[in-house]
Amino acid sequence: MSSQIKTALLLGLLTALILVVGQAMGGRQGLVIAFFMALVMNLGSYWFSDKIVLSMYGARELSPADAPGLHAMVEELAHNAGIPKPRVMIVPQEAPNAFATGRNPEHGVVCVTDGIMRLLSPEELRGVLAHELGHIKNRDILVQSIAAVLGGAVVMMANMLQWGAIFGMGRSNDEEGGGSGVLGGLLMAILAPIAASLIQMAISRSREYLADATGARISGTPLALAGALGKLETYAQRIPMHANPATENMFIVNPFAGMSMASLFSTHPPTEERIRRLREMAGR
Repeated sequence: MSSQIKTALLLGLLTALILVVGQAMGGRQGLVIAFFMALVMNLGSYWFSDKIVLSMYGARELSPADAPGLHAMVEELAHNAGIPKPRVMIVPQEAPNAFATGRNPEHGVVCVTDGIMRLLSPEELRGVLAHELGHIKNRDILVQSIAAVLGGAVVMMANMLQWGAIFGMGRSNDEEGGGSGVLGGLLMAILAPIAASLIQMAISRSREYLADATGARISGTPLALAGALGKLETYAQRIPMHANPATENMFIVNPFAGMSMASLFSTHPPTEERIRRLREMAGR
C-alpha cells in the first residue's frame, strides 16, 4: 500500500474517531463546538508554526555568502523537485539533525544543525537536504496540520466527555444507567486520545517513508541518504538534542533516540527499515 493511500486511510480513521466520541457525548452540539475550537487553534498553529519553531530553536538564516555550498545543493535539489528554493537556516546545536517547515512550497524552510554540517560528507548532506525538500514537495506540513486538527478535536471532545461522565451528563449515562454510563464515558475519554495519538504517529511514520523515497528520487543517490540516516541514528543516541517533544516528528531522525521507550512511541519508523528500503531503491 502506498504512503499516500495509507495516509488517507489514517486520516479517515481519525475522522471516524471524532464521530464515535461525538456520538458518545450525546449530540451534535458538543461535537461542533469542540471541532471548531480545535480547528481555530490548529489553523493558527499551521499559519504561524514555522515562526514559532524557528524561534524555539534559535534558528539563524544563512545567506549564500555564508554557506555557498549548502545553498548550491538546496538550489539544485529544489530545481529537481520542481519547487521554489526554500530559505536555508542553521540551528546552533551539536546534535546532528535537520528539519523542514513552512505551510507550503512557496514558504518552505530547510534547517540544519551545526552538528550535521560537521558530521556528514557533502554527498550524505545532499541526501538529507533532498529528504527535507521531499517533505516540502509532498506538503507534509499541511498533512500534519490536518491530523493535528482532527487529533486535537478528539482530545478536546474526550475531555468534555470525561467531565460529562463524572457529573452524570451525556448520552451514555442516560441510556445505559448511572454506573455503566459513567464507566463507559470515562473509558472512552481515556482510550480515544490514545487512539488518536497512535493514528497521528502512524501518519507521521508514513510521511517519513514517503519523504525518503521522494528525496532519493530528487537526489538520485538513495545510498547517500541511507548512509546519512545510519550516522544520524548512531549520533542521536550519543548526543542529546535540546528539543521540544511536540516537534519530534519534524526532524529527519528522532531527536530522543537515546531515551528509554523512545522507539516504542517514536513518530519515526525504524531507521533500519528506512535504510533497507533505500537500498532496495538503489538496487532497482
